[in-house]
Amino acid sequence: MSDHSGSPAHGQRTAHTRGRERWRLGLAIGLTAVTLVAETVGGLLSGSLALLSDAGHMATDLSSLVLALLALAFAERPASRRRTYGWYRIEILAALLNALLLLGVCAFIFHEAYQRMLAPPAVQSGLVLIVATIGLVVNLASFVILSGSRESLNLRGAAMHVLADAVSSVGVIASALVIRFTGWMQADAVVSAAIGIVIVWGAFRLLRESVDILLEATPQDVDPLEIQETLRQIPGVHAVHDLHVWSITSGMPALSVHLVVDKEWFQDGGRMLLEAKDVLKRRFNIDHTTIQVESEEYAGGANVAWKS
Repeated sequence: MSDHSGSPAHGQRTAHTRGRERWRLGLAIGLTAVTLVAETVGGLLSGSLALLSDAGHMATDLSSLVLALLALAFAERPASRRRTYGWYRIEILAALLNALLLLGVCAFIFHEAYQRMLAPPAVQSGLVLIVATIGLVVNLASFVILSGSRESLNLRGAAMHVLADAVSSVGVIASALVIRFTGWMQADAVVSAAIGIVIVWGAFRLLRESVDILLEATPQDVDPLEIQETLRQIPGVHAVHDLHVWSITSGMPALSVHLVVDKEWFQDGGRMLLEAKDVLKRRFNIDHTTIQVESEEYAGGANVAWKS
């Protein structure tokens, strides 16, 4: 006796949410593209690596937003015989690619910062200050637009990009002020290296989350041992085995489990299925479930003691 269930409400809510996410992404893409051009031109004219580094970060932000928009379009495509979960994993692949792009940008920034520490060029601090301030305002506006989504890993990744870029813009402004008032040109290279460190930290975090989902690791906010003990407390359940919890995509956990029930309770397996589904949804917010109820004789030599 088994049950395979998903939540129609979840799918409807996701479709509704994705419509708003498309609007947020489109607006953020426009703002980021304009600022990218401004920072690139400003960096070249002023001779500032810090500003060019921030422009490089902006370029990865723009690619992140475009990939996120494409991911949303693919995710809305219906499931098929060959792709029974649809295209949800495209979102995670996009997030993974964004993380790798960030690491590539970091390698360039660190190399150039080292060269400029040895031989710092002249920097027009006034122009840097103006352009970096514009970049800061745009990044903060983009972050506010994107942070409205709490479900999508890809949008949270894009929001993290622009927030880190906002921090970078603050650093660029600080370097411009130091150069303007002290004449210490190495400040530009120091801030560039600091921007690189911020990017690396964010990239590795996004990379880890993406890889965890692709490897079908247990979501970080879910404890399988707690789920196991909760299911064993259902009247008639003798043991729990083959418990697996993973994420189809960000914000969409799934679970499969076998419940071994006492012989006298086996005929009442339907009630147990309903109770198990209810407790998984209510306590752990998991509504994509596959639950099999089996007797002790059927379980046979199965490993019923699931351990971490």
